[in-house]
Amino acid sequence: MAEVKLFRTWSSPFALRIVWALKLKDVPYETIYEDLSNKSPLLLQYNPIHKKVPVLVHNGKPIAESLVILEYIDETWKENPLLPEDPLERATARFWAKFGDDKVLPSIWESFTNDGKEQEEAIVKAKENLKYLEEELKGKKFFGGEKLGFVDIALGWLAQYESSVFEDVTGMKLLTEEEFPLLSAWKLTFADAPIIKDNWPSRDKLVAKFQAIREDHLLKKASK
Repeated sequence: MAEVKLFRTWSSPFALRIVWALKLKDVPYETIYEDLSNKSPLLLQYNPIHKKVPVLVHNGKPIAESLVILEYIDETWKENPLLPEDPLERATARFWAKFGDDKVLPSIWESFTNDGKEQEEAIVKAKENLKYLEEELKGKKFFGGEKLGFVDIALGWLAQYESSVFEDVTGMKLLTEEEFPLLSAWKLTFADAPIIKDNWPSRDKLVAKFQAIREDHLLKKASK
């Protein structure tokens, strides 16, 4: 039996963070794929509060919430550290990772799941948030400097979900090279790292899935 288990879905960008971190640390693990429309008793046992993936189980003990799991992985397996040693730099990394989840992702999701005027307003908000990330990258290859780290993994979904899948489904271009040259360069460098590119889900499957999600959102909105 594997010492480390990861409960995930094939398409979750939050679970993908954990895959990348475990691969970077060279930690062997067992993957348990969940169907969120029919959640397993084990998932509900391990994450009774949120009832969602990802959940990391290490020696029988569960850890939930992707950013929390990333910190746990970094503290448990010291090879290839994700967070810097300096306390201020660590705090800064946590800030930007949380900013990605609290501000960047919701604003891009609003852009993706709306149309018309609501979509236009959401795009303005999303670009404002992306500008903060652009500024943070000045003079750096990755968010932590010269090496892929915590913030890059936390924001890694931008490199495929936003820049390829969402754009393909809606035709909207948020993260353009003209407006965001540093983020655009980061996106390509990040996506080209072997451990990252070898573990992306199928792009075609993602497009089909998120196309259906968008259509469902728009249908529900129209029927209100």
